[in-house]
Parts: sequence; structure tokens; C-alpha cells
Amino acid sequence: MAELQEVQITEEKPLLPGQTPEVAKTHSVETPYGSITFTVYGTPKPKRPAILTYHDVGLNYKSCFQPLFQFADMQEIIQNFVRVHVDAPGMEEGAPVFPLGYQYPSLDQLADMIPCILQYLNFSTIIGVGVGAGAYVLSRYALTHPDTVEGLVLINIDPNAKGWMDWAAHKLTGLTSSIPEMILGHLFSQEELSGNSELIQKYRNIITHAPNLENIELYWNSYNNRRDLNFERGSDITLKCPVMLVVGDQAPHEDAVVECNSKLDPTQTSFLKMADSGGQPQLTQPGKLTEAFKYFLQGMGYMASSCMTRLSRSRTASLTSAASLDGNRSRSRTLSQSSESGPLPSGPPGHTMEVSC
Repeated sequence: MAELQEVQITEEKPLLPGQTPEVAKTHSVETPYGSITFTVYGTPKPKRPAILTYHDVGLNYKSCFQPLFQFADMQEIIQNFVRVHVDAPGMEEGAPVFPLGYQYPSLDQLADMIPCILQYLNFSTIIGVGVGAGAYVLSRYALTHPDTVEGLVLINIDPNAKGWMDWAAHKLTGLTSSIPEMILGHLFSQEELSGNSELIQKYRNIITHAPNLENIELYWNSYNNRRDLNFERGSDITLKCPVMLVVGDQAPHEDAVVECNSKLDPTQTSFLKMADSGGQPQLTQPGKLTEAFKYFLQGMGYMASSCMTRLSRSRTASLTSAASLDGNRSRSRTLSQSSESGPLPSGPPGHTMEVSC
């Protein structure tokens, strides 16, 4: 397995007091389905998995995850874990446009590229963080390599293949909408798009003027041709690691995530529905997502002494019994965040709890 590229860069971002710049190393390796590029931050920690991220269609690792991993409260997490940010083929910055007729990998094949990354880095286990198409890729990988996945954070996952009615609607939409507009409709809710906020303008500009738009369309087509993951509660086809499902209360994929939650093991699955977060909670609510991620890691036995954030301090007593469960890795919690004020009731595994914030 030959290394094609290794570039050392310094990430440009505002630094916290006393913080030194993070050094990132970008690598590309060959796989049976073509080259894959990924960027590594930090150094491996003994007996700790790597955090591996996979982005959604129309984005790359920076545009998908930078607001989350640059958030102040996230610094405690990234100091404790090495991070591997994967760019889907042709999505990395400066990627050349694929030649006409290039056969883009399926999402299953994208999942089959991940072992080449871990082998190159000599990493044995990961905690995956994926959004949309990236969440599907990480789920597919976890089904085929369960021993290497310690946990998954899946944002906006749709585990179902498109039915014929979905295909018909997709084809009709394609007659009247451009590829950038269809992808924006995948990423954001109609309310967000109609509001045309600064965030929407930024991402519309990123996608519409992307120099690799032809590559993005290929990734988009692979996503729309995905197979059904066939999750079934109580069967062998399920995610065997702790899973946190995340969706915004206005997200286009809310129904799909709710359905996915109903098919996974309730003793291993947490469901976080975030208020006022729209289609991309990692962009619009990085603080709430960071806090939830900390509790998720604590439930897996990591970061037991993590500092409390302002939000968590306001409901420490309510969350303690639900988030800890004796500190083991079989924690289960279903969370539904609302913007209304009120107490947080705790309940036994598998029950829904209303989280107010």
C-alpha cells in the first residue's frame, strides 16, 4: 500500500489562551477502489481509539466538521483523542475533476476503503462521527468490521435505500432543480433555505461555485444509489457498538433517523433530537452536540473527569443517573431536546427523556 502524499500544515484558526497551533498531516493511500485522502490531527493515545469523521455530500471534512471541532468546549475532547478526518474521493481541497466516464465508488466501496486507512496509520479501533452519506458509510463499515468500532455518532442517517416513489420524486426534482439546489435541499430544511441566513448563503456559495462540482455530483449519485442497511432489532444485522443518533428538529431526515432508532438495540442506542438546529446540528449547535458527545464518551468509559459545561451544570442531577449507568459501555439513553424550559426526568434504559435547554 503506497503512500501518495504527505503534507504537513498548520491549521489556521483562532487560538484559545495558552493554546498552541495544531499540526495536521494529510495523507493519501491507494485502496482497491482508488485513492483516499485523510487528515490526521494529534498523536495516538495509549488504549484509546481514534475519532474518525466522514462528511456528507456537497461538503468536505472542513466545511462539515470545522465549526464543531473548533468549538471551545470540544478542545477537551480533541486533547484526549487523535482525530482522522476522511475526505471522500474527489472531495478534498484542490481535488482534480475526475475524467469523463470515471466510475465513482459506491457507498459500500467507500466503507471498504476505511481498513486501508487504519492499516496505514496502524490504528486498531475508532469512534466514528458521520453526517448523512458519511453516517451511512461508517454504519456500513461497522456492520462488516464490528471489532474495530467502539462507538458511532450518526447525524442525519438514512439507512434505507430509495424506493420507487423516492426515485420518481428525485427525477422530477432533477428536471426543475440544479445539482447544487438538490444537495442544499438534502443538507438543510426548507425553512432554513427560505430564510436564506448567512449560513445558508455561505454553503450555497461553497457548493454552487465548487471547482469539483462534477465530483460532488458523482458522490451524490452514489448516495442516491445506496443499498438498504437492513437494520432489524434483535437480528444479527445491527450495530453492536454504542450509537448516538442525532437529528435536528427541522431536519429533512428526521423521519429516517426516528425509524433507524426503532430498528437498533435500545440498550446500545441514544437518540438526540436537537431543537433549533435545522439540518446540520454540527454547524448550528456545536455547543449542545459537544456536550452530548462528552456524555457519550463518558458512557463508554472515557473522560470520566470531564469538565461540566454551562448547559450540563444546569441539569447535572437529572443527567447523572441516565448518563452513567455505573460507567459501563452498555449505556442506553434516548434524548429529545426542546427549547422550552423545564426539568429533565430520568428513566430506565430504553425510555424517552425530555431534555430542556
